[in-house]
Amino acid sequence: MTHPADLAPDDASPQLVWAEDGSPRSGRFGDVYFSKDDGLAETRAVFLQGCGLPEAWSGRSAFTVGELGFGTGLNIVALLDLWRRTRPENGRLKVFSIEGFPLTREEAARALAAWPELAETAAGLLAVWPAGTPGFHRLDLPHWGATIDLAVGDARWALEAWSGGADAWFLDGFSPALNPGMWSPEILALVAARSAPGARLATFTVAGAVRRGLAEHGFTVEKKPGHGRKRERLEARMAGEPRPERPVHVAVVGAGIAGAAVARALIAEGARVTVIEAERAGAGASGFPASLVTSRLDAGDALIAGFHAQALERAGSLYRALPGAVVAEGVLQLEQAPRDALRFDKIAAQDLWPEGAMQRLDAAACSRHLGEPTARGGLMMAQALAVRSDAILEPWLAGAERAPGRVKRLEPLAEGWRVRDEDDAVLIEADAVVLAAGWGTARLASDLPLSPVAGQADWIEDETPSAPSVPAAWGGYAAPTGRGMLYGATHDRGVEAPEASEEASSRNRAALGAALPRCAARVDAAPAEARGRRVAVRATTPDRLPLCGEWRPGLFVLTGMGSRGFCVAPLLGEHLAALAMGRPSPLSAEAARRLSATRWLTEGDNAV
Repeated sequence: MTHPADLAPDDASPQLVWAEDGSPRSGRFGDVYFSKDDGLAETRAVFLQGCGLPEAWSGRSAFTVGELGFGTGLNIVALLDLWRRTRPENGRLKVFSIEGFPLTREEAARALAAWPELAETAAGLLAVWPAGTPGFHRLDLPHWGATIDLAVGDARWALEAWSGGADAWFLDGFSPALNPGMWSPEILALVAARSAPGARLATFTVAGAVRRGLAEHGFTVEKKPGHGRKRERLEARMAGEPRPERPVHVAVVGAGIAGAAVARALIAEGARVTVIEAERAGAGASGFPASLVTSRLDAGDALIAGFHAQALERAGSLYRALPGAVVAEGVLQLEQAPRDALRFDKIAAQDLWPEGAMQRLDAAACSRHLGEPTARGGLMMAQALAVRSDAILEPWLAGAERAPGRVKRLEPLAEGWRVRDEDDAVLIEADAVVLAAGWGTARLASDLPLSPVAGQADWIEDETPSAPSVPAAWGGYAAPTGRGMLYGATHDRGVEAPEASEEASSRNRAALGAALPRCAARVDAAPAEARGRRVAVRATTPDRLPLCGEWRPGLFVLTGMGSRGFCVAPLLGEHLAALAMGRPSPLSAEAARRLSATRWLTEGDNAV
């Protein structure tokens, strides 16, 4: 599948023009974003009332709205305003919107200021306004029970990439005469394919091609009186009735970052969650005093690079919302080999990153940032983080039920799964199970292509500042913990049951000294009682990509994240929750396939 960056024009600006009355117009398409007479009233009449809202979501636990043409965000702000006032008890609103030429936060704020009655809701949307980089962006408004997935890119790509089914559609692209591509037969066919049974659709245009296109793909189309100066508008409905929903109980095996991320996402979707943990939260590879949140830097695979950029954006958004979770922002990746200079140049030039998110630095600039002498250039990753794991795991697990025990085996039931412990006693029966136990998953799913990599990290806890001025990575790493510095880590393939050792500490100290000699000197000066070390096993895969998805009916896995768990688990947890609950995923369909838990199977064996 084509990556959205390959479809984006060199200039993705809407070329905004402001009229004397303060209303915005797209210079690119020569059309207005909303009616200068009363855009809000038009939105409410054409789209909200046209889709039968709020009655259509009455009594629903989840409701999904799709939109072509995000624009200024006015339709979505009006939708959120209505949702806030009429939301069903514990209801969840999902929005999927597409925009090829996104406005900046400042431009949207100026446009939305025309409607002071929406100021509070508009402020909530503006607070999570995304960067205009190509791809999917998840905007979370948990206090309102709402989530927006904004696809920046070509409409056809976005609709093909989305896995959801909308209960209502707002077709609000610029007019068919000025932007015919948004109203093509292919686009209307995709809208129909992404519609749930009984879906409602509304649009301002009554163009014959649009009416015929919708009717040809299963919609019953009806003209309605228009708003303001427009004589008519369209309403349409897909055949069928909304599918009944039932409560879902999911058991999550593992309480590290994978299990915690899945549990958080499932709880946010309204599931009952039980976390099964053999030991305390973070007892495995997630239990170090701090972790770096960095994306995989890929100059050649656009889709995987885009996935990691999306994952880093989502992880940062969620971690910043947790008190005390973020220890430092920005990580300096130092060059390790001569080829890294050219590779870093290419990565910094990728349009996946917001402006300033990836900055190339020469050796002198790296020395200034680190407070260390170095002959290496580097890449300053402004969105990367150092985080404290305990400030993430416990809050995310807090809403789940806890079941201590070590899982021995799983039994499929007619509907759901039974989980047994080491004594073969039943631990739990659930509608679905997620295996998220890192390397421990291999014991329960032996045919997954997982390999162990043992790693030891060392740290010092001292009131004297010991860490470099910014977290740094070079193959090894050094990161602040809030109470000192963590550094390491060893990388011992094939070791399943490692023990912390002085030999591994010596290797970590040597690697630190080669990259950051001043930090190494501070380590040498630290008293023995200030030192700590820990070893754990990472789960890796042959292609160095996570395994995420349904492995058997109702049995899901999230593992194989290697050293990227704190970067990719939050987004992948939401993807798994979407699969388990039948909700729209934040991942593109192609990214989901590339990361699927069954991707290594032959076509004949891929029957889950």
